[in-house]
Amino acid sequence: KQGIPQDVQWNDIDYMTQHLDFTYDTKRFGSLPDLVDDLHKNGQRYVMIVDPGISSVQAPGAYAPFDDGLTMDIFLKNSSNKPIIGKVWPGETAFPDFSHPNATPYWTKQVKAFHQKLSFDGLWIDMNEVSNFVDGSYHGCPDNLLENPPYKPGLGGDHLHSRTLCMSARNYNSTQYNMHSLYGYFEAVATMSALETVMQERSIVISRSTYPNSGTHGGHWLGDNNSNWVDMYLSIPGILLFNMFGIPLVGADICGFNGRTTDELCTRWMQVGAFYPFSRNHNTLGSPDQDPASFSDKYSSAMRRALLTRYSLLPSLYTLF
Repeated sequence: KQGIPQDVQWNDIDYMTQHLDFTYDTKRFGSLPDLVDDLHKNGQRYVMIVDPGISSVQAPGAYAPFDDGLTMDIFLKNSSNKPIIGKVWPGETAFPDFSHPNATPYWTKQVKAFHQKLSFDGLWIDMNEVSNFVDGSYHGCPDNLLENPPYKPGLGGDHLHSRTLCMSARNYNSTQYNMHSLYGYFEAVATMSALETVMQERSIVISRSTYPNSGTHGGHWLGDNNSNWVDMYLSIPGILLFNMFGIPLVGADICGFNGRTTDELCTRWMQVGAFYPFSRNHNTLGSPDQDPASFSDKYSSAMRRALLTRYSLLPSLYTLF
């Protein structure tokens, strides 16, 4: 109606059944496969979020992502050589070790099975620092030098494992102390490999956690920002810095993720965001609508002009990624 171009519909975690990866809620989102098919008929794409935390409390045989992970032995381990259990959105969770040789085949199996139910076009991978709602694990962490080194960098808590996994958690050939910063990188590698295997065409991965060379396998968004002028301003050096790190496809949540945007702020942010390499308007559940079509014509027309300028540049921009 307002002539706003849209290529991709993104879906945050709300589509899942009880926040379980590789599921969709057939009651609240029962028509989702039909919606995705309709997007494809109109030349549009669909990308949804997936977290690394795999629920560990489902009944045996009821949840393939956990059952397969146990069978293929790909979860990060604790000091007792059992899957380390943390807590994320679905509750108690295990975490794939994406550096494990079996991890990419495991992840590909889950992506393939879910793609047969819902024909998504890419994946948005979140919470992969690894993020954890308990410090270390449900059963604590050992008292050793990996958990309590002589020197600790600036942290959001008292320990290296604050809001993440124990540093002594075991990867395939190392520990989280050595591999923590590479978790998102290895997940992006596995995810892009899985998508290209399943879809047999170029896909897209957008990751919250990255590392130098992540740009070879996907892009990045700057995380949960706020609807204010300062965060709009800071998005520009943030994007440029990640370009310097070798990650060209980067953007911020246009108009802000948290808080309440305003007509003027969102219009100016859409005008800036139209020139982000990765351009997406996204906000949190419960905030007012902020897509361009939700504003009056005075503002939506300005947003439309900015987006159409971006579209005129896309033939050049596409050569960069």
